[in-house]
Amino acid sequence: MKDKIRLAIFASGTGTNAINIIKYFRNHPEIEVFCLLSNKPDALVLQSIAPYDITTKIFNREDIYESDEIKSYLNWFQIDYIILAGFLWLMPQNIIEEFPGKIINIHPAILPGYGGKGMYGMKVHNAVIANKEKETGISIHLVNDKFDEGKILFQAKINIDVTDTASPIAAKISQLEQEHFPRLIEEYINRNTSEE
Repeated sequence: MKDKIRLAIFASGTGTNAINIIKYFRNHPEIEVFCLLSNKPDALVLQSIAPYDITTKIFNREDIYESDEIKSYLNWFQIDYIILAGFLWLMPQNIIEEFPGKIINIHPAILPGYGGKGMYGMKVHNAVIANKEKETGISIHLVNDKFDEGKILFQAKINIDVTDTASPIAAKISQLEQEHFPRLIEEYINRNTSEE
């Protein structure tokens, strides 16, 4: 019998958020990051998490969209929550149904603006600048079957200086993500657990 609530992280990139989450929960009494799944065998996150003894799984489109392999993998390890940390594919319906209200994503903009298919990373920041926005931020939200349209759990904003380019905005957004994402995951899980 498992003694902690188990998280599975899905990540495709460098893993900045994934590492931050892993560190945050490393000695947590009730929650642990149990595994990390990636659709990119060469993703830097797989190297970054090496010191943390986290189970990893690489998968392809067929594994997640045309079979129950990933759902079965998550169930086999008794995963309770899925955290998307730089994962760009749409979650398939079978996994959404298996984890209702238990898949959390972070987006580098104030949704519903600057969300949707193809809106990620520097593309978001460049679009924000092109539209001469005065502020931007992060949105942490539940995942449904459409890109960036799930229930919003938390948002934080920063002001955009007229001299800002995409790079300093990205750095400010990363700071917001580091500060808020793990804490929000913990609060959401604690709230859910107390209501069950």
